[in-house]
Amino acid sequence: MIQQPILSCRGICKDYPMGVETVHALKDVNFDIFQGELISIMGASGSGKSTLMNLLGFLDTPTAGDLRINGQAISGMSRDRLAGLRNETIGFVFQSFNLLARTSALANVKLPLLYGKHEGVDPTERAVECLRMVGLADRMDHHPAQLSGGQQQRVAIARALVSNPKIILADEPTGALDSKTGKEILALFKELNESGITVILVTHDPDVGTFTNRQLVFKDGHLITDSANKLEAAS
Repeated sequence: MIQQPILSCRGICKDYPMGVETVHALKDVNFDIFQGELISIMGASGSGKSTLMNLLGFLDTPTAGDLRINGQAISGMSRDRLAGLRNETIGFVFQSFNLLARTSALANVKLPLLYGKHEGVDPTERAVECLRMVGLADRMDHHPAQLSGGQQQRVAIARALVSNPKIILADEPTGALDSKTGKEILALFKELNESGITVILVTHDPDVGTFTNRQLVFKDGHLITDSANKLEAAS
């Protein structure tokens, strides 16, 4: 039986009007992502990788093309439906952690459960479980300012895990960390991937790219390399 992609992009284009000009941020992008993959989306600033991240996270919609999740097209979905998909399917991790400064690690991790439909889930119990998963069982009551950068990123990862997502989408997750701590965070992502979660790392760092099993490399809005099938698009 052929496996269905968890995410599928066909002919994806994204344009942004800039005065009288139009910026073509993504140009005819095609690829599939399957459940359980560990992928990096790579490229320099302006390559289109951040635009793609917003599309894959349903924070934006394509100008043209077909984007699907589990075979379901997102075109025509309402904002509420897209928000529901994000909450049910995707956990986000950001370079700047995006934690509430005056709130404990435990309260930060619980936050996504307070905005979505998670029947039968005790927010506190689930948040405690996720903090234990990332090695912060003894830091639950600490505020972000009381935590190191690596610990803050672990809180952010726990928050991404709390809604039991199928996909973790991480934007430059090691960018604000020293190299040793960055390697520890990458090892944590690998552990999560080995548990069955699809992990997508958006990065400009080649070292992060070599850590993943597959690399999608972008340049000037084009997907120029997909290491899964060795296809190269014209740059």
